[in-house]
Amino acid sequence: MLVISRKKGESLLIGDDIEITVSRIEDGTVKLSISAPKSVKILRKELYKEVEMENKNALARDMSVLKKFKK
Repeated sequence: MLVISRKKGESLLIGDDIEITVSRIEDGTVKLSISAPKSVKILRKELYKEVEMENKNALARDMSVLKKFKK
């Protein structure tokens, strides 16, 4: 993992087309601005994990329904 320090207004680049800028630092919260092509999916990690768990739960429910029909 790479750890980079940035101040308000400073940026970092990921590849040629993704730029992340520190927009605001206030009360222990950092606000980031992300400039990326529309084809790049950007999600907060906690939201991604929540969606992933919901998908796994839905799949488990679907499989239990299918097992009932198999009997």
